[in-house]
Amino acid sequence: MRWDVEGFVASLSGASPHTVEAYRRDVTQLVAWASRGVAAGPEDLDARALRRWLAYQQTLGRAPRTVARKAAAVRAYLRYLHRRGVIGHDPARRLRAPAGRARLPRVPRADELAGLLDRAAPGPGGRPGAAGEVEVAVGLRDAAVLELLYGAGLRVSECTGLRVDAWDPRARMLTVLGKGSRVRRVPVGVPAAAALEAWLADGRPRLARADSPPEAVFLNRRGRPLGPRDVRRILDRHPLADGRRLHPHALRHAYATHLIEGGADLRAVQELLGHANLTTTQIYTHLTRERLRAVYETTHPRA
Repeated sequence: MRWDVEGFVASLSGASPHTVEAYRRDVTQLVAWASRGVAAGPEDLDARALRRWLAYQQTLGRAPRTVARKAAAVRAYLRYLHRRGVIGHDPARRLRAPAGRARLPRVPRADELAGLLDRAAPGPGGRPGAAGEVEVAVGLRDAAVLELLYGAGLRVSECTGLRVDAWDPRARMLTVLGKGSRVRRVPVGVPAAAALEAWLADGRPRLARADSPPEAVFLNRRGRPLGPRDVRRILDRHPLADGRRLHPHALRHAYATHLIEGGADLRAVQELLGHANLTTTQIYTHLTRERLRAVYETTHPRA
């Protein structure tokens, strides 16, 4: 209770599950390090000790962006303890770490993704019997998941957390609960809308069981809500034509990059992605510049 890590984790109710788990891990590492003779409790921590801990993370070979995240976790943790009166002052208030250069993700071309989605589209009908019905349902579900990840730019957690009442078929709009509990409405293209409708009408009823949550859009084979690992397995089953397997987030990167390449305004892309800050969206302008440079250097005779 002195360090109250669990209380801090419980206070992160507005953060994504990924952020909560990362912050839990980071703060637990800090406590373990401090307990080895550095501090008997959080009240013994000072700015110098925290800087030593960040320097120790760098000696372990942590990437600069990982160290920056750990600094953010510690700032949030000690701010929580100060707010609760556990410590009299906040030694992490000015704690900073270099963020490092943002890594540019490799983005598949539009034609590559079109081929992937065409191959994933299920054929008509299905084999008779329960096993055949399950396979038909899984095919409809996989197609809908892939179409939404690319056609609506959803994060994996947003896709798996979709509720049935979030879909407005007449307007072709989805209401999405994003990071920080921010809600946004995103348009859904015709192919993605058709895949979602087919799943809801013909696929979901085949996987749903008596104890399946009625509000969950996507279900796994056991009738439970689809999870992030399930989505990664879907991408593993549907590689690109050259055999490359994509991470689910690559489809979101492709969504943003292809919008900007098509002339979309950066502010509009920010809203569609649900980014709190425009600087996060600006990485995609770097991606499109790199792609234009590559096209120029491979095609122009005097490049």
